[in-house]
Parts: sequence; C-alpha cells; structure tokens
Amino acid sequence: MKLVLVTPEIPWNTGAIGRTCVALNLELILIKPYGFSLDEKSVRRAGTDYWKHVHLSEYDNWQHFLDERQPPRDALYFFEENGAQNFYTPDYEPDGYLVFGCESKGLPIAILDGLEDRIFNLPMRDTRVRSLNLANVATAVIYQAMRTQLGG
Repeated sequence: MKLVLVTPEIPWNTGAIGRTCVALNLELILIKPYGFSLDEKSVRRAGTDYWKHVHLSEYDNWQHFLDERQPPRDALYFFEENGAQNFYTPDYEPDGYLVFGCESKGLPIAILDGLEDRIFNLPMRDTRVRSLNLANVATAVIYQAMRTQLGG
C-alpha cells in the first residue's frame, strides 16, 4: 500500500506520517504544492531521525500523479469526513493508494468528482468535533487497511 498526501499544509503531520510509513515499510507520495518546505526542521523533527528513511515520491499535481502511476480506480481510497461509507467497509487492495487531502480543506472536489463510491470517513460520535488530526486519521486508516489484509 501507498499513502498519498495531496497538498499537505502542516509539516508536523507530514513528518509524523512519514515516520509511520517507515515503521510499516510504506511509500509516502506527496502531491504539490506544500504549505512548507521538506527541508524545514519541523518536518524532520516530527519524523525524528527516520525522515531520511522515508520512501518518498513527489508529484507536481494530481494529474501528474495519475499520468505517471495510472492507479486502477478500485485501488484508490479517498478519506473525507463526508464520505458515504466508513473506513471499516472496504477490503483494501495490497497495492492500494490511501489518499488524504490538506488539513484545512480536505481533497479538492475536482479529484473526488465521479468517485463518490471510493470516499470513506472515520466515524466521530460527538458532533462538537469538526475534524480529526491528519496524522491520527492516516495512522488509523493504515492499520485498518493492514488488518483487512492480514485477515483480522
């Protein structure tokens, strides 16, 4: 599996997600533009000394990613708070792409258009919480996806 961050804005989240990717031997794919420089100390600090081990790929935009990778539709899993299905629903493909948007806006509608059946959410029981931290959501999704591949 691969984890995709589309236009991430907060370096600490990207660093923490990178660290998780190293721990689980997953590729981290970043789609530009970023709200920070990958050279920033804050990215390295959140990823601690593991950042140098991140299997990192970068793309100039979503279309560049699609053109280069040509991911099958059924291998794309998008995560948004308004997804019609929760993240427990799918049987994740071994070569799946777990796709997350930026912290303030989520994924662009242009990316999600026509893919409504591929959009998943993480349940939140208390409506006072507007959203969850991106690094926490990504970690929860990664482990759920791995669990489905390990048979429970």
